Amino acid sequence: MRKFFCFLIIVFIISCGRQGSDTGGPIITVSIAPFKYFVEEIAGNDFKVNVMVPAGANPHIYEPFPEQINKLRKSVAYISNGYLGFEMTWLDRFYETNKTMKRLSLGDKIDPLISGHHHQGDHVEGADPHYWISPKCAMIMAPSVRELLCELNPLQKHKYEANYQRLVIKIQELDKKARELFSGVQNRSFMIYHPNLGYLARDYGLEEIPVEYEGKEPPPSRMKELIDRARKDRLKTVFVQREYDTKNAKAIAGEIGGEIRIIDPLSEDWQKVTIDIINALHNSLIESSK
Repeated sequence: MRKFFCFLIIVFIISCGRQGSDTGGPIITVSIAPFKYFVEEIAGNDFKVNVMVPAGANPHIYEPFPEQINKLRKSVAYISNGYLGFEMTWLDRFYETNKTMKRLSLGDKIDPLISGHHHQGDHVEGADPHYWISPKCAMIMAPSVRELLCELNPLQKHKYEANYQRLVIKIQELDKKARELFSGVQNRSFMIYHPNLGYLARDYGLEEIPVEYEGKEPPPSRMKELIDRARKDRLKTVFVQREYDTKNAKAIAGEIGGEIRIIDPLSEDWQKVTIDIINALHNSLIESSK
């Protein structure tokens, strides 16, 4: 109740005290930065994109700032993930703040991985929300974004269709690269602190081994299991998302004579980051197969 009361105060202050400071076109608000990539690849500069969870923030527990709420209030659409923890807390309030904006949940057409992972804040995410990292899921997301943009700005439909086709080619190239790289590896398991590569693993026949235990730091018994498993699979890399503490990952890496590898799946440069993750995973699998 306290958070909700503070939220209402913020909205009231903004609506009374700030008027039209944003320029440069209509605003689309997205939950996370990778979704900005898809909007801009298809729409170009026709829309300003307001990212609700900024770089370096944890999307499971994030709380928005007044400036973001101000932009949300002026947005013509909101593109949500559908499964992220902060949306479970805030999404209904976002929609109440701006009842006229169009809504798109990119998770609606994704075949979800059921996770049931607890995160800070005592909530449970019923499905793994990290689907955007997989090229196969991106092929499902992209047409939904195109349809929304055409609905928002029908006069530019032909432009958006052409840009969409170019985006599809980029995604297909990534899908082909992933299939080719992962089809030839002997060992197919990898270890990661926070389980954010589950869809990539599912779609390309890999096994993700999370260090987190029920969304929290692992107890000593779990750490021992992880070290034993890493030795059994000859793993030499422990992946860590940029927003998370590396302490436990470093401890495991030290025990197995390996290293940690920082990845940034929440970057708005979706194409580059996805290529980097695919290459890093492939190199780790090759190393563990020696």
